[in-house]
Amino acid sequence: MIGVIGGSGFYEFLGQAREVAVETPFGAPSDPLTIGTVAGRQVAFLPRHGRDHRFPPHRIPYLANLWALRSVGVRQVLAPSAVGSLTREHGPGTLVIPDQLVDRTSGRPHTYYGEGGAVHVSFADPYCPAGRAVAAATARAAGWPPVTTGTLVVINGPRFSTRAESRWYAAQGWTLVGMTGHPEAALARELALCYTPLCLVTDTDAGVDEGGGVTQAEVFEVFARNVARLRGVLLTIIENMPEERACPCPSALDGLKLPIELP
Repeated sequence: MIGVIGGSGFYEFLGQAREVAVETPFGAPSDPLTIGTVAGRQVAFLPRHGRDHRFPPHRIPYLANLWALRSVGVRQVLAPSAVGSLTREHGPGTLVIPDQLVDRTSGRPHTYYGEGGAVHVSFADPYCPAGRAVAAATARAAGWPPVTTGTLVVINGPRFSTRAESRWYAAQGWTLVGMTGHPEAALARELALCYTPLCLVTDTDAGVDEGGGVTQAEVFEVFARNVARLRGVLLTIIENMPEERACPCPSALDGLKLPIELP
């Protein structure tokens, strides 16, 4: 099964579908899962912030969300989200499929293996190479050529960056800034799931844009203008995703002694 974790402004994905309430050892996920089919593939959809956007980025129940998806059979996760750009080359409306991640969050539970023995999961390449390749080829064929490299720096939020912070991130060579990509990707790896980000640029960040700075209204407005296009590409990505996982993700936990039993 394929899982879709929707970002800001992306609360509904499947039409005819059923809701499934899932309890996990880490509490309830952001909302009940919605399970349906796309091109003959089973798909589980979860609104990252909740349908009413009640969870700010630092309060999203990330552990419960990924656990719930795996417990219903999800093994491949597609994760659309709204991000800011740290470079003028990638303006609003750009689709980016990053290949690296930097964590600048604090205070978020970020591992399933906090007790019972050390579990060190490889995270050098945080995203599924097969999923990224399919997503890039699909978007390109749909006439929306994506940027296929880049580093997403994840900040705690819910506030946006100061100009000084933004300029510092850009000076490191990082290209995108968001609030939800970590620990989501890391938790997916700890569950041996494939995880593919689909980042829609909604603004140029404060250190790039000399205007009044980023606003929530601006982010939501740009995402709303592009959500139909993103939904269409996402539907085709699901159709094109390989049914057999030939990537390294399924073997992420090989040789490790896990202190908990996975669903």
